[in-house]
Amino acid sequence: MTTHNLLVELFVEELPPKALEKLGEAFAGQLFEQLKAQGLTAAGSQVTPFASPRRLAAHITQVAVRAADKPVRHKLMPVSVGLDAQGQPTPALLKKLQALGLDAAAVPGLQRAVDGKAEALFHDSVAPGASLPAALQKALHEALTHLPIPKVMTYQLQHGTPLPGWDSVQFVRPAHGLLALHGAEVVPVTALGLSAGRVTHGHRFEAAREPIEIAHADHYADTLRAQGAVIASFDERRALIQSQLKTAAAGAGQALQAIEDEALLDEVTALVERPKVLVCQYEAAFLEVPPECLILTMKANQKYFPLLDARGQLTNQFLVVSNISPDDASAVIQGNERVVRPRLQDAKFFFDQDRKKTLESRVPQLAKVVYHNKLGTQGERSERVRAIARAIAGLLAPSGQPGGGAVLAQAADDAAKLAKADLLTDMVGEFPELQGIMGGYYARHDGWSEDIAFAIEDHYKPRFAGDELPRGPVGTVVALADKLETLVGLFGIGSLPTGDRDPFALRRHALGVIRMLAEQQLPLDLPALLEAAAQPFGALLADPAHSNAQLLAFIHERMAGYLRELGASTQEADAVIAAPLRASQLPQALAAVRAFAQLPEAPALAAANKRVGNILKKAEGEVGGAVQPERLVEDAEKALYQALQTVAPKADAAFERGDYTASLQQLAALKGPVDAFFDGVMVNADDAALRANRLQLLQQLHQAMNRVADLSRLAT
Repeated sequence: MTTHNLLVELFVEELPPKALEKLGEAFAGQLFEQLKAQGLTAAGSQVTPFASPRRLAAHITQVAVRAADKPVRHKLMPVSVGLDAQGQPTPALLKKLQALGLDAAAVPGLQRAVDGKAEALFHDSVAPGASLPAALQKALHEALTHLPIPKVMTYQLQHGTPLPGWDSVQFVRPAHGLLALHGAEVVPVTALGLSAGRVTHGHRFEAAREPIEIAHADHYADTLRAQGAVIASFDERRALIQSQLKTAAAGAGQALQAIEDEALLDEVTALVERPKVLVCQYEAAFLEVPPECLILTMKANQKYFPLLDARGQLTNQFLVVSNISPDDASAVIQGNERVVRPRLQDAKFFFDQDRKKTLESRVPQLAKVVYHNKLGTQGERSERVRAIARAIAGLLAPSGQPGGGAVLAQAADDAAKLAKADLLTDMVGEFPELQGIMGGYYARHDGWSEDIAFAIEDHYKPRFAGDELPRGPVGTVVALADKLETLVGLFGIGSLPTGDRDPFALRRHALGVIRMLAEQQLPLDLPALLEAAAQPFGALLADPAHSNAQLLAFIHERMAGYLRELGASTQEADAVIAAPLRASQLPQALAAVRAFAQLPEAPALAAANKRVGNILKKAEGEVGGAVQPERLVEDAEKALYQALQTVAPKADAAFERGDYTASLQQLAALKGPVDAFFDGVMVNADDAALRANRLQLLQQLHQAMNRVADLSRLAT
């Protein structure tokens, strides 16, 4: 079978940069899968995606001109239905054959084969393999139909003679060219009102030739680079930009480095066809503005890469990724410096204006900002967060936490009161991403302590997976209060996340609560926390007990996910979550379970624990009370009882001092007695007193084994 490499390109107007990489991968992937499904590719065929601001393309190796023919067997009907007693075709069979384009002449050639319990008639034929033009036409249609287009445009396509007129076309951007080459030959396909050829276009300003003719599918990237000044590969442009950023930063000053931002790098890669990184600067006076403001201004509005010094401090230099490469780049540099200056002046103006009013003076205005139509204003929300923060501080006080008691409660109350005030500032109005961060700066300007400023800045943390946690006890208390207010309130009014929608980021809030409790070792019980968080809502929540129960289950689900992120298997995570532990104990409990699972005795003990749990569940009446040694009859039950008297106190002592690994490892000594018990003792004895005593022994065993985790979840 003759094969050549295939190249397909769709030339369009500038594509949305944040979606370009996905569009390129989806376009190439769909073409390849569709051609593969139709039998046009070989076992070793490979696809290479191309995506630049004005093109989507795919290069596929070893594509056949025509797919191999395929034998096809059609089941017609049972022999008893298709042929009469004389072996002649029935009307039903003739009708079926007619539907296949056949007549009675095909009857002698029909095959008989057993199908299930009856013999059936089959028609064997050979389906011709798809031709490349037909297969590629179908593949193009499917690829364009299933592209992950963020928003579809409708535009008009003008026809020439002999059929003048206009057609409406829908695509992510207007398409102006279609290229399809199989080796050196054009494949006659159409898409979006365009007919395929071998012509494409290069850089808008720097192409050496316009238009550009591609002689062979394998010459596409090299021809575009040489004649069109375009690097068609997204990955190649991205790597080149990274390299140029590093080189330019090193040339701009000793130990300077460009700020790392993968999303910005992807977006800039999608904006240029042939990158050229240039060094620019702005007036050092702007560095008086908080660096977060300047960085966000340069990144979000201008797509620039700010430069940091060796200490990680912002400098007054930045890098721009230009799409043109003139011999004298001074005009490009000056133009970018001129463009960024008004943005920085705006940021400085907002910063100066905001500091003319204190944060505290803005707090009353929060009463005019709606938070949720069922939960009131930001002012009311702020009061709830304050009350919850005071309650959390009170729960922490007996534990001897640094800054506990009244001091922590007052500091948390002050921080919670001010935490949302920066929502009313000009800077946060322009850049919502800076909420909390600007509040910290303004709090320091107003004379508040660093603890308060840090708490205001950190109360949104952790904002995303892997984000750092709040600094200090005040920030932790306010962050917990803020997240719990959101969770309890929204669950209380029935605004729960669904499988694909979580508009209020409740999963992220729940994970933030778990991380703070676990990683900062806060000795707080979740049910008590949720109860305290529900109190300030008053009558706003119809049934707080019910909604908090739902919320507790929701948080437990997130706990399992958190443990899996720490490396736990599903069984290990389930075992830890099933035990009545605080969230602060989760990491230690997981480490203990993972260590226990490595013991040779672990599988047998886990299986025995599962068996014990099942026996206790089926027991009639409540199992409780102390074991009566004088009622132990069998040697195996006496041995198990004695082993428990030795092992349980040691395991309990290790548990109480927080050494969960040692606690579980003590249980290894129970394997022999437990095995012997189940081999030689009938638990459900006819004697009621004997049966009750044995159940009490198993209950004691169950309690000893499941303080750290439900070990039965480890049983396979």
